[in-house]
Amino acid sequence: MSRIYTLVNQKGGVGKTTTAINLGAYLAYYGQRVLLVDIDPQANATSCLGVDKRAVSGGTYEVLIGKSLASAFILHNPRLKISLLPATPALAGAEIELVSEIARERFLRNSLAPIIDRFDYILIDCPPSLGLLTLNGLVAAREGVIIPVQCEYLPLEGLTQLAQTLERVRNAIFPELRVRGVLMTMYDGRTKLSNDVVNEVRRHFPELIFEAIIPRSVRLAEAPSYGQPISSYAPASSGAEAYAALAREVLAGDGVQIPAFQA
Repeated sequence: MSRIYTLVNQKGGVGKTTTAINLGAYLAYYGQRVLLVDIDPQANATSCLGVDKRAVSGGTYEVLIGKSLASAFILHNPRLKISLLPATPALAGAEIELVSEIARERFLRNSLAPIIDRFDYILIDCPPSLGLLTLNGLVAAREGVIIPVQCEYLPLEGLTQLAQTLERVRNAIFPELRVRGVLMTMYDGRTKLSNDVVNEVRRHFPELIFEAIIPRSVRLAEAPSYGQPISSYAPASSGAEAYAALAREVLAGDGVQIPAFQA
């Protein structure tokens, strides 16, 4: 049975899509069957894996509105060993079309059910908002949500708001919702601010913060323009090492053993 994690943060530019792509790539590197589900109308996760969002025949929009099965649009990259359920520009209209539907927050969860046994991990990349698409992502998160937080003051302030939103979703719709972990991103060890933000998150969420910390990295910023995750674009970089460490931490927390030759 697949483990489903949703990456969420209502603030843009915190490394959410970067984390979805690179965590997925390293989970695949460590022998896991991985599906990345792009439910962001901007389709950044789709583009960052080298897929032209305007050229694909369909994706999460058709799946969410019940027009097609998810299996019809899954793309597989044999070199990266990662699969993608892409987003297309049509996804921007999904929230309007779903708003009058009954149980509209469960459409994604129900749509993924038929393919759940084909993958060890399903990672859902949400838009930087707290609308209906993100709500679908939250309800689909069987194992929990991963919250990337940039090491700056405003993203830290937004974390409190997001925690309150998750609590409301938990109380009103999905009692099983939990936070798998808070991931600190764009860390610059030369600045006092980055260290202060990490310490503040550790103080408020001591049981939830990941040990792995993602550094600010030119290589991480460059990789999407080449349609590659950091694992293939710059595997010896500090960003690659950090995401490899995050993948190992996630696997260890899930009780999954890494083959000795890959550890």
